[in-house]
This record gives sequence, structure tokens and C-alpha cells, in this order.
Amino acid sequence: MFVRITTDSALRPNSLRDLGMTSDSKALVSLSEFSYRKGTEIYGEKEPAEYVYQVKAGAVRSYKLLSDGRRQIGAFHLSGDIFGLENGNEHRFTTEAVVDTTVRLIKRQSLETVAESDATVAKNLLSMTTTNLQHAEDHMLLLGRKTSLERVAAFLLEMDKRLTAAGVMALPMSRRDIADYLGLTLETVSRALSRLHELGVLGFIGNTQRQIVLLDRSQLASLDLQS
Repeated sequence: MFVRITTDSALRPNSLRDLGMTSDSKALVSLSEFSYRKGTEIYGEKEPAEYVYQVKAGAVRSYKLLSDGRRQIGAFHLSGDIFGLENGNEHRFTTEAVVDTTVRLIKRQSLETVAESDATVAKNLLSMTTTNLQHAEDHMLLLGRKTSLERVAAFLLEMDKRLTAAGVMALPMSRRDIADYLGLTLETVSRALSRLHELGVLGFIGNTQRQIVLLDRSQLASLDLQS
């Protein structure tokens, strides 16, 4: 299921800063690293939420399987993102590695213990929870949009902010993943991307068409009703 990279966490003390947090107390916690191959489950829905995770390299998808067998992806977690931080004691989603992925793990209990005596860490944990809630609300609004083109445009704008480097957006996820995130069919996503290409909004690099260059961000933004 996974390959452990760090075998002795006692030899690897790390500041909470490694999780994207800053603590004036410089409290030390032990982080472990695990490597997951493409398509491998990291944790399942309703499993105990014992750890908080950070993507070191790769990408992760969080999803639920609906009663009719369809998959609804709730979020994509990219390099540097923190996930698995739950309000309750169980995970609400299943997570899988989109590509070969390395994640950092920290025991939730140790993180909460530090937060009890460190106001900065407590504040950052609350901020992360609020950010996750905001993303869930934005995603709900996205799924309520009328046209597939608007949904795909909103997705590309989100990924543009999170992924674009040297002018190129390298998508780790497949079009099937995008479809399950946007509540669309694979064919509809492909048609929408082709339409945006025809309009001169984007260009493709490579045979897989996962590397995208946005040629007209203003036109793309005009398709996003929330812009």
C-alpha cells in the first residue's frame, strides 16, 4: 500500500513550520514520510482520523462514492497542501494518490497538544479549517452552475493559481478526475476544453494535453460567473 521513507521519526524532529505553520515557541514534532504509488489509497472514508497529512510531492484526490456508484471528487491536494484535518474522529472522504506521491504525516494528537500551549499554532489550525470550509462552499457553488464551460473555466482558473510555473499549467489529474470534480461527464469536459482551445483561450503541449498554456486569462475569467 505504501513505502515508508522515514523509519525512525525520533531522528527527524521538525518544527511545525514544516507544515506551513509558524510557531514562536519553536515546538518540535516528529514527522514521517510515506510514498504512495499512483492510484493507491492513503486513507478511507470513516477510518479513524489519527494523522494530518501534507503533500511533499505529487497530488492527492479526496472523494466519495455515491450510492449509484458514481465518484464525486471533493478536492485536489497539491504540493504543500495540508489535508486530513477533520472536525470529528473519522475521515469524511477517501483519499488516493493521483500520481506517484510523497506525503508527510504528523499525529493529530501531538499537533493538538502543541496547539493547547501555542496560540499561533491554534490560530493556524483554525485558519486551515476555515479555508477547507470555504473551499467546500465554493465547490458547492461550482456544481450549481448552469453550463459546463463555466465549470471548466472556474477549474482552470483555480489550477492556474495553484499549479502554473514558467507559464505552463501541468495538470497531474486526468480528464476523468476533472469530470468527477466538476460533476460532468468525461465527454463534456473534453468538449469544453476543445471549445476553449478553438476560442484561443488555451493551448496544449504534448500528446496527453495535460500541459496547458493559458493564452487569454481575461476571456477565461469572463466565463467564470464568480469573477
